[in-house]
Amino acid sequence: MVDKPPIIITRIDLQRLERLLDSLDENTSEAKALQAELDRAEVVSENEVPAGVVTMNSRLHCREEASGKDYHLTLVYPEQANAEGSVSILAPVGSALLGLSVGQQIDWPVHRGKTLKLTLLAVTYQPEAAGDPS
Repeated sequence: MVDKPPIIITRIDLQRLERLLDSLDENTSEAKALQAELDRAEVVSENEVPAGVVTMNSRLHCREEASGKDYHLTLVYPEQANAEGSVSILAPVGSALLGLSVGQQIDWPVHRGKTLKLTLLAVTYQPEAAGDPS
């Protein structure tokens, strides 16, 4: 596995995600993975986050490197994850995408220990850049 790239999150996302973690069993792998991401993130105010960074409710375009398959996803809270194209922040790929900047790569763990490499190609909608404080 490659070193994890540096990530940026907003103060409001941090607060909301910490509340979400407070409501979960902290010993689950999902909670531990999300906490690890929050612990290593650079935290900025909502008006300081660069437009090409994945924040909560961002829509993004990424590519799985080996197959060339493109994914168009929206990073959401667990209760919103039933919509098509949405990925929960508690899913392994969701917590890994949080805070990524365009051009960065992550390892996406899938079934049976296999790992795919995803590259973030674009953030097509970011609430902060759009002036939408969701």
